[in-house]
Amino acid sequence: MTHFITNMSANRAAKSGFAAEAQRKINSKYSEELAAESLEWIKEITGEPINTSGDPDNFFEVLKDGVLLCKLINCIKPGSIRKVNESKMAFKCMENITAFLDNAKQLGVPAQETFQSVDLWERQNLNSVVICLQSLGRKANNFGFKAIGPKEADKNVRNFSDEQLRAGQNVISLQYGSNKGATQSGINFGNTRHM
Repeated sequence: MTHFITNMSANRAAKSGFAAEAQRKINSKYSEELAAESLEWIKEITGEPINTSGDPDNFFEVLKDGVLLCKLINCIKPGSIRKVNESKMAFKCMENITAFLDNAKQLGVPAQETFQSVDLWERQNLNSVVICLQSLGRKANNFGFKAIGPKEADKNVRNFSDEQLRAGQNVISLQYGSNKGATQSGINFGNTRHM
C-alpha cells in the first residue's frame, strides 16, 4: 500500500506527518470496483485495447497522459477536442487532462464532481478521477451511449395554484415543535437550584 501513498512525481518529496495521514485517508476512499467499471466503460466507448483492472497502479498508468480521456470525449461528442497531444511531456499531458475536464463540464458534469489536473497527473486523488468518470458515464446516456453508475433523477416539477400556496401558509407544521411546559421564562425540569 505504501507505493500507492507516495507520489509518483520525481519533483516532490514523500509526504510525512499530517500530509501522509491526509493522503492515506484520500487513498482509502478509492474503489477498485468503480475504477474497473469506469475503465470497462471507456474501453467499450473508445474501442481502445486497454487493461481494465481497477488496481490503482493500472488506473493511473492508463489515464495519466490524458490521451484516452480526450479520445473518450471525442467519441461522446465528436470534434470537441481538436488537438490531442501525444507527447509525454508533462505540460502537454496536463493540457490533455485540462481539455478533458473543460469538455466534461460542457457535457453536464457538475464542477463539484470534477478533479484538478494534478489529482491525476501527480496521482494525488485518483478517487476524484473515478467520481468524474462515473458522473460523465451518467451524462453519456443523454448522448446515446450506455450509462454507468446510478440512474440520474428526473425533474419532478410541481405547480401550485395561488389558493394552494395561501392554504399552506396557515398550517403549523409539527417541525415547529410544541410548547409543552414552556413559558417565556424558559423550561424548568425537576427541582430548581436553591442558592
